[in-house]
Amino acid sequence: MIDRLLFKHPRSVGESYGEHLLVAGSFGVSMVGAGLACLVHAVVPCLFERTGSKTIEHLHGRMIRNRRRVGIPAQPGGAPVSSEAA
Repeated sequence: MIDRLLFKHPRSVGESYGEHLLVAGSFGVSMVGAGLACLVHAVVPCLFERTGSKTIEHLHGRMIRNRRRVGIPAQPGGAPVSSEAA
């Protein structure tokens, strides 16, 4: 049970639990920052005009590089093939 909850997914992307904690955490912090910039942009449109889209592009690039590093196949259009049923 603990293996499935904590270690299965990190292992599937070629990371230890600690590595995954840092990588996923850094993605989360970037996404929260970009989200806050988008909220400010909604109120004051001349601020943070490209912050959200630049963050998305950057994070997408990081994910693709990591997938290639560990050999995770992609679906047409670049989406990863999910090994877990929804």
